[in-house]
Amino acid sequence: MRWAMNKPLSVAEAKASFSECIRKVEAGKAVFITRHGKTVAALVSPGDVEHLERLRKAGPESGLVGIAGGWENSEELAAILDESPRSSQRDMADPEH
Repeated sequence: MRWAMNKPLSVAEAKASFSECIRKVEAGKAVFITRHGKTVAALVSPGDVEHLERLRKAGPESGLVGIAGGWENSEELAAILDESPRSSQRDMADPEH
């Protein structure tokens, strides 16, 4: 995901300039839409939505294997990560480890 931050648009501004909003998304930018000053929606590319859905499905318990994917040969990395033994969280009280 590569979101270049634009100035948020109100719903009315987004409606009036919808074609321009789509061009910005096609150029790799996200368009954030506000209502009464609060961000309520974002226009993003389908690839960004797929990436976010994959992250959401993976959840924090999946670690790296949950987010691996989306590039050439990433299946191999996902398989390696999936087969790797899991370690417990490090003891932060012991700086030697």
